[in-house]
Amino acid sequence: MPVPARSVATPPPGVDFDAIRAEVGIETEFPPEVTEQARRAAAEPPPEYPDHTDLPLVTIDPPDSLDLDQAVALARTDDGYRVWYAIADVAAFVAPDSPLDHEARRRGATMYSPDGSVPLHPRELSEAAASLLPDLRRPAVLWTIDLDRRGEPAGPDAVSVRRALVRSRAKLDYAGVQADLDAGRAHPSIELLPEIGSLREAAGRRRQALTLDLPDAEVVRAPDGHWTLELRSILPVERYNAQISLLTGTCAAAMMIRGEVGLLRTLPAPSAQQVEVLRRATGALGIHWPADQTAADVVARLDGSLPRDAAFLEDAVRLLRGAGYTAFDGAPPERSEHGGVGAPYAHVTAPLRRLADRFGSEICLALDEGRPVPDWVRTALPELPALMSAADRKASTLAKANQGAVSAFLLHGREGERFPATVLQVEPERDRAVVVLHEPPVRANCSADGLVEGTVVAVRLVSADPATHKFLVEPADGTPRDDAATLAG
Repeated sequence: MPVPARSVATPPPGVDFDAIRAEVGIETEFPPEVTEQARRAAAEPPPEYPDHTDLPLVTIDPPDSLDLDQAVALARTDDGYRVWYAIADVAAFVAPDSPLDHEARRRGATMYSPDGSVPLHPRELSEAAASLLPDLRRPAVLWTIDLDRRGEPAGPDAVSVRRALVRSRAKLDYAGVQADLDAGRAHPSIELLPEIGSLREAAGRRRQALTLDLPDAEVVRAPDGHWTLELRSILPVERYNAQISLLTGTCAAAMMIRGEVGLLRTLPAPSAQQVEVLRRATGALGIHWPADQTAADVVARLDGSLPRDAAFLEDAVRLLRGAGYTAFDGAPPERSEHGGVGAPYAHVTAPLRRLADRFGSEICLALDEGRPVPDWVRTALPELPALMSAADRKASTLAKANQGAVSAFLLHGREGERFPATVLQVEPERDRAVVVLHEPPVRANCSADGLVEGTVVAVRLVSADPATHKFLVEPADGTPRDDAATLAG
């Protein structure tokens, strides 16, 4: 199968993403021996796995994505629901201790920019032979999870994971699926997605999971071909689809803990002091927090497009700091929980884009089949947390640099103008406030003088330099304009 021509595109004038990638230290090309190995692996016939191509699996991703990690099918049972979740079997193509393996460890993760991605694996695999593209037989790690009527796994025996050959029936995208769900014409394979997704969200609230749905400023192409920022909220179908991935990750972590070997994604649970500080913030913002409700209960009912709610959610982000990876081979670690998920959690659902998932899948396959975890997995466990943390830092640096470059480009030439902005956070001791302009939706720091969280104020653009990706705003006055307005202005 020919490889899709999706290398990083040439940006229009104004934002040079190639230069940003170079600044961050991201290599866009693979060594020749790695590319050659990927081509050879892609040319091999599919492995002789059990045939499950009869399952009506579909993928749901952004419309231009070709690195399709997951395919899902949902069904109702007498006692609840059945979830089939097929994950791309990257280990079927990447031999341990090979050039492909070493390069993937060096990269850690796919790096995303507005003009394209720099993949973890060569595109011959990530966007072709290993991707769960529609109407093609593909090797997969197939999870089968039975849920009860409350959407909870119906015990350890209700979860199984096996290698299989699968075939996706359709490549769906979020906006299209949401439109179909709203119109009552959803694809039969995912008709139950809102029902199961809602049950899983309720299960998360019972675990005190924290999900922060703040509107996100996304870099997109404007009609004139330049880059701009567009504020968008997460579609319900995106939340529901994420719940299937979270479900699989919590089942994988439970399996690892029982088997006493694994790689967990961990996050310290919020301390009582952190929760109390957040509770005081709700009082200052005028947000009702009954004594019998948890932070997760309060967060679940807020609307991130409203200034006061957005300011509270910005404060709540502090409860989700300190994420990392914890490897173990023997007794499970004392701290195994992910505070945001409200349970132990492992990454196993995105192996085309994230290094850790290939190893996590191999652990779960071995444990569920009752055989030893492969030596190449066990020997890699100690180094994986550092490799993944380095990749996370690089991805975060790249995202901030891209956002800053586009923001400076959009603001350049408008120095001296006043902009309405929502005050998300105020730190008087540092004389710092975090605001988000309403149009364009640029996030910026400025002096905290006279600013109040959760209000809408006017800020003045002092400078914007596209060459350095830096810009500066200052309060135009300290008087709130309208604390009932939305972030969209």
